[in-house]
Amino acid sequence: MDLIIQNISKHISLTSEEELLFLSKIETKHFKAKTIIFNAGEVCKYSYFVRSGLVRSFNVNDNIVEHVLSFACEGWWIGDMYSLLSQKPGNLFIEVLEDAEVVLLSKENQELLYNEIPKLERFFRILTENSLVANQERIMDNLSLTAEERFEKFCKKYPTLIQKVPQKQIASYIGVTPEFFSKMKSKMLRK
Repeated sequence: MDLIIQNISKHISLTSEEELLFLSKIETKHFKAKTIIFNAGEVCKYSYFVRSGLVRSFNVNDNIVEHVLSFACEGWWIGDMYSLLSQKPGNLFIEVLEDAEVVLLSKENQELLYNEIPKLERFFRILTENSLVANQERIMDNLSLTAEERFEKFCKKYPTLIQKVPQKQIASYIGVTPEFFSKMKSKMLRK
């Protein structure tokens, strides 16, 4: 079974005909590492599903400092939700960190699928709710946990990413500078 169909079937059941219709509305692309697949300032036209590889979303502030918002590995969705939903220019970049096979579902086809297969609205509502909960939890963690606690939580929640993601991007994700992260990590190893 296709990985994206497996992902959908965690929340809803599709008939064989519905699966075929869904699969006919997606596009699969292969990207090399370091490819930017979405640029800040553009209007996001797709939801992205990672079949293989690793992708991240980030923004760059006025001081040219990157802030990593999320990572997506095999079986995860990613996108600039603000831009996709509002159809206004986004503020995120989406970059491939390691060669990836990515499924693109256009907003247009997603809306068409909602009409043809109404239960897909439920699926995407569940994804959006889960994302909202995760983002709220992350905000609360950033407000109430120390950098060490945020890093430990990251390690427990995403153990496969520790070896794949550059340390400076993990530092950015947990909200510290690479220099602070390096010192913190060596201090933690001494304990």
